[in-house]
Amino acid sequence: MGEEEKPKQQQHQNNSTESFTAMKSGLRQVIEVISSLISLSHSIKVFTVKWQLIRKKLEELSAGLMAVENCESSEKNTAVFSGLIPSILLTVNECFDLARRCVDLSYSGKLLMQSDLDVMVAKFDHHLKNLSGIYTAGILTQGFAIVVSRPSLGACKDDMRFYIRDLLTRMKIGDIEMKRQALVNLHQVMAEDERYVKLMVEIGDILNVLVGFLDSPEMEIQEEAAKIASLISGFDLYKGVLVGAGIIGPLIRVLESGSDLGKEGAARCLQKLTVNSDNAWSVSAHGGVTALLKICSAGDLGGGSQLIGPACGVLRNLVGVEEIKRFMVEEGAILKFIKLVRSREEIVQINSIEFLQNIASGDESVRQVIVKEGGIRALIRVLDPKSATSSKTREVALRAIENLCFSSQNYINILISYGFLDQLYFFLRNGEVSVQELALKVTFRLCNTSEEAKKAMGDAGFMSELVKLLDAKSYEVREMATEALSSLVSVPKNRKRFVQDDRNIAFLLQLLDQEEEGISGNKKLLLSILMSLTSCNSGRRKIASSGYVKNIEKLAEAEVSDAKRLVRKLSTNRFRSMLSGFWHS
Repeated sequence: MGEEEKPKQQQHQNNSTESFTAMKSGLRQVIEVISSLISLSHSIKVFTVKWQLIRKKLEELSAGLMAVENCESSEKNTAVFSGLIPSILLTVNECFDLARRCVDLSYSGKLLMQSDLDVMVAKFDHHLKNLSGIYTAGILTQGFAIVVSRPSLGACKDDMRFYIRDLLTRMKIGDIEMKRQALVNLHQVMAEDERYVKLMVEIGDILNVLVGFLDSPEMEIQEEAAKIASLISGFDLYKGVLVGAGIIGPLIRVLESGSDLGKEGAARCLQKLTVNSDNAWSVSAHGGVTALLKICSAGDLGGGSQLIGPACGVLRNLVGVEEIKRFMVEEGAILKFIKLVRSREEIVQINSIEFLQNIASGDESVRQVIVKEGGIRALIRVLDPKSATSSKTREVALRAIENLCFSSQNYINILISYGFLDQLYFFLRNGEVSVQELALKVTFRLCNTSEEAKKAMGDAGFMSELVKLLDAKSYEVREMATEALSSLVSVPKNRKRFVQDDRNIAFLLQLLDQEEEGISGNKKLLLSILMSLTSCNSGRRKIASSGYVKNIEKLAEAEVSDAKRLVRKLSTNRFRSMLSGFWHS
């Protein structure tokens, strides 16, 4: 380079720096004027819908310009924005004039002002389109990509808020990759620190952008937006905010035509939004029930459990609405879900079983359809001890069987014919603690359904297992086992079977002796069982000949009515034995 060219180059650099500085100064002025205009707009009491729209445009424009302000210096940036900034400033100043007139109510006519405001919206749309086009062209990408680093854990709210606003700007004016990365970053910080969720909702406009992304033709954008929506919907406090932002319709559209990952996120979000049948009508109005049933039908063909599981969960939540339930029944949902009960995936099985339980609740006609279509058999298969079913799924199946079948002797007979008692006995004897306790509750309830059920349970060996639970650590378990046993020995056939084992009566008497002083509910039940056993000759003899009769007599002396009756029964029989011996001597 010649010596004479060096001053020219230096002069050019100086001019570039001055131009960039001037551009930045103009940019700062526009941002400040927009901020003032946004503040002023909040005090306007007329044309509120128009001004809300204008305010939204101003906020988007401000976010985009702040991103430009943080960009690195370049001739290309300076040249492009030196022409754009004066144009934006002119429009903002015009809008400021309209705002003042609306505040002062000094405009000449409503129709004319409405027209002027429409023109203003169109101008701001034009500026936003230009700004987005500049970014999409890649002019800002390099500088913009390195603007804000992620705050450290425990950062102050101002830093966190600034980071979210930066991500929002990227979502609004970035290219596809920048938008996707902004969504990924937002999901990461929200998953790690729930304070970001609150700040995101407070910023507000980001939710509208998120909802808009659910309709994006770019599958990656749609998927990331659905993941974030699902995360936010896990907070009860913000469910209403999501629904208010109009998220239900876009979520249904994702279910209808999105990618598998997008559908999965949408289904998970809807499952959380429809707990207790919340927002059921909105989901139904957008065609959600049909879309969800279609997804669940794919389960018959081996569809992915990650999608089918939450889809089943949404439909389970919706059956509480009678009209929606009827529609599902007409669409053949019951048979679909009976098939899904046979799935190998835990989440699909659980949600399908709970769906069948919920849809049959209080509806005998639906219960009949479930039985007719093989629902009981499907639930029995879930309980098969040889299957690889999880304990949680077995618990859900046991509850469903109890709720579906125990109200009808016919259904109980069907259960027994399918081998249910063998399975219930197995879990009462060998199940994990949670399953065993539930099996005991089901046993207790089954004991009170019919004489036929009691006889079948006696034949199946339930009494010996209930005896083992009479001295369990848990009072609730002891009480249920005692009540169930008391119910079973009320049947003559079971009494005879029970007293055949000498250890049974001895154990009952031993437990009665161990009970604390006074008369507890459990002691009353034990006395009741012993009273039932005195109806059997061998039972009376074994009680009378045991070494515990004196304990029963002490209870009788303490005015315990059940003990007094038992003593009278035993004494009467001893007197008869004495007479019998006298007459035969």
